[in-house]
Amino acid sequence: MAQRTPWSLSGALKGMFQKPTIDETTWDDLEYALITADFGSDIAEAIIDELRANVDRYHTTDPRDLQRMLREIVDARLSRFDPTLKLSERPAVVLMVGVNGVGKTTTIGKLARFISNAGRSVVVGAADTFRAAAVEQLGTWAERAGVAIVKPQHQGQDPASVAYQTVEHALGTGTEIVIIDTAGRLHTKGGLMDELAKIRRVVEKQTPIAEVLLVLDATTGQNGVQQAQAFIEHAGVTGLVLTKLDGSAKGGFVLAVQERTGLPIKLIGQGEKIGDITGFTPHVFAQNLVGA
Repeated sequence: MAQRTPWSLSGALKGMFQKPTIDETTWDDLEYALITADFGSDIAEAIIDELRANVDRYHTTDPRDLQRMLREIVDARLSRFDPTLKLSERPAVVLMVGVNGVGKTTTIGKLARFISNAGRSVVVGAADTFRAAAVEQLGTWAERAGVAIVKPQHQGQDPASVAYQTVEHALGTGTEIVIIDTAGRLHTKGGLMDELAKIRRVVEKQTPIAEVLLVLDATTGQNGVQQAQAFIEHAGVTGLVLTKLDGSAKGGFVLAVQERTGLPIKLIGQGEKIGDITGFTPHVFAQNLVGA
């Protein structure tokens, strides 16, 4: 039995842009493709309106011009936000936040390797002390990444004290980057946010926090954003990390999530291996999403 090729936006657009001319079916097909790729109906409509205006302005009927215009619009929208990781402090402390199940612990391991490969020393802190499995899992990923880890000294240790000890370790050893895991349970949002605020206060007595990165599962789309709203509103998030972004089937979510949260995407995870994480480059992403 032949294996079905997964749907992708670039694949859906390919036939559209190879047509001899732009006609009304082009606009219908394009809007359907954008919505299917998780841009959302409002953003898809705005992009279509801008494209129609450009086509009228330049008096073109060539679908290849439409493809170029779409790529430029997506690139421009993505580029409104700065994807640069701010890691100039020494040590630079990164708090990782997000609901359980989005791949936060895995992402920390990948990020630790990513930074280590760039020639920076890294220590991770297992401050999600309410889940013994989280500490064990983080230890496994730290070992794979080849970086140090600071674990709780006893079960149920105060997360803020683990965060403090991790920064203390970095200061004592000259480690350049600190990545701290935090709890992601959402049944007590108020308590969770209070806990994060306490971690911030304790860390900032030693050194400023460089980044607070919210991990989102790209496959959950807007549901994932709604689940993470408490973090967005109260945790001082500075950037987003999208996990499970395999292919361009849901690639429009990348643009949609930046515009709806007002937060830049800084990293993208695209697989299960420890090297499957990259910095976010709007121009390259737009090109891959829409096609060359």
